[in-house]
Order: sequence, then structure tokens, then C-alpha cells
Amino acid sequence: MQAVCYKSPIGILRITEEDDFITSIYALDEEHDVLSPETPLLKKAVKQLDEYFEGTRKDFDLPLKQQGSGFQQGVWNELSRIGYGKTISYLQQSKFLNNPLGIRAIASANGKNHLLIVVPCHRVIGTDGSLTGFGCGIWRKKWLLEHEQRVMGVGQMTMF
Repeated sequence: MQAVCYKSPIGILRITEEDDFITSIYALDEEHDVLSPETPLLKKAVKQLDEYFEGTRKDFDLPLKQQGSGFQQGVWNELSRIGYGKTISYLQQSKFLNNPLGIRAIASANGKNHLLIVVPCHRVIGTDGSLTGFGCGIWRKKWLLEHEQRVMGVGQMTMF
């Protein structure tokens, strides 16, 4: 396993690579030394995150793999379908997954997503528009959503 700590506008992001896949991108609350990535894949991940934060990248082209149950994989795949600058509610997500009674389980699976930004769990919000359920801090979720809205030139969040 290889890892790099990357300085972003939302703090230090730890990016890990294993077996030629990006396996996690996670925000850290404590300070870490920022080092240059050593592998071609980590360099590619850092470059694409730079482009995202600059507002020039809306989709990622990285080989991704994270461990999880079939249910979790399905939830994460659905997250990847949410368009840049758009949001959906947990209720909408449960309907897209044909599991309208599974909101809590789906929200729990969202919370186990370890590929911040690239698998955009930050784009799922409460039915009332509230920013809830983000393990890396609500302030980061708010920043990411506002960043995408600025890039899109939209004053308010739009639903999927």
C-alpha cells in the first residue's frame, strides 16, 4: 500500500493506493506532512483533485476499489451517478435503489464511503435541504457543495 497526504482547500486529504487502485481518499483533522506522490496513480489522483478544486474537472477517471458488502457497493455506485453540482435527498436515493424503506441503511452505507469527492456522498442531503450525515464534517460538505455551485454558476443547489 502507498499513501500520500495532499493539501486541499478542505484540509489534508490522505489518498491511498493498493494493487493499482485508489482505495481511499479521506479528510484528516490533524496536521500531516505533505509529500509528493511517488507512484503514477497517486500522481494522477492528486492532479485530478487539483483540477476538481480549480473548477476544471467534474468527473474523475481513476481506478477505484473499496471494500464493502454488495449492498454498500450498490449504494456507492448510485452515488457516482449524481451529477456534478446536483444533490439528491436520502429519500430519493432510497427510491433510486428501489428500497424506499431502507433510508437508514443507505445513509449508513454512504457514511462508510472512503472515496471522498470521487464517490460524491457529499451530494446527498436531507429531504428538507439540510446538510446532514457527513463523517468528514458538515463544514466540508457545505464547502464542496458551494464550490460545485460556484463552478456551475448556480446560486442554489439543484436536485438530481
